[in-house]
Amino acid sequence: MDGTSETKISSSVEIKPAERIDTLKTSGFKVIQEEKRFCFGIDAVLLADYAKTRRNEKCCDLGTGTGIVPILLSAKNPSLKIDALEIQTESADMAFRSVKLNGLEDRINIVEGDIKKASAYFEKNTYDAVTSNPPYMIAEHGEGNGNDEKTIARHEVLCTLDDVVRSASELLKSQGRFYMIHKPFRLAEIMTVMMKYKLEPKRMRLCYPYVDKEPTMVLIEGVKCAKSRIKIETPLIVYEKSGGYTKEVQEIYAR
Repeated sequence: MDGTSETKISSSVEIKPAERIDTLKTSGFKVIQEEKRFCFGIDAVLLADYAKTRRNEKCCDLGTGTGIVPILLSAKNPSLKIDALEIQTESADMAFRSVKLNGLEDRINIVEGDIKKASAYFEKNTYDAVTSNPPYMIAEHGEGNGNDEKTIARHEVLCTLDDVVRSASELLKSQGRFYMIHKPFRLAEIMTVMMKYKLEPKRMRLCYPYVDKEPTMVLIEGVKCAKSRIKIETPLIVYEKSGGYTKEVQEIYAR
């Protein structure tokens, strides 16, 4: 979301009839989406902003969907090399075509595969940072629609929180950073699973839809093999009472 990066739009990418192209506000990068396959929302934008990366680092995004988080990260830091894993064939194909559409093939590598087997596709202990916007709900929560695309994106049908965190830990080098957005009602479980796999929670921020409502999202950073100490950051309020984004969220979208 940093407009300083060069944007090269390819005209040779196939756009299917049910698909649309969304343009990111400041970078000019484009993302191919299809409504029935779970379009990206503010959680992906917040995660990409929360993830801190440095020049020439190697990153991996687990459960990339249509590739929005790698594209946002690449807009912020063009020197990153990013591998991205997605199990759903159609979503992985859209992610691949979005990468090609923006001329980012030298920065982002899309792989179709299972999060549970991430270390079979990517080299262990080599990544500086891993990001994930995983399914939030366990299989029993809410009403799913079998194995359709939106249910798989929202519910732990094909992978669990444990699978995501374990795979992230396997990929990260010592002192590597894990960034995830999830639901606060699972926070105790999140902390337990992260520490189980030696990802020490170091930073956390709760996100509130309105200043007088309960938080609906939590951003968290863990560091592999780090000492115990966590910073609880100031709350992020998403909406003003009028319904528009707060100044901070507007600034996040503009970065």
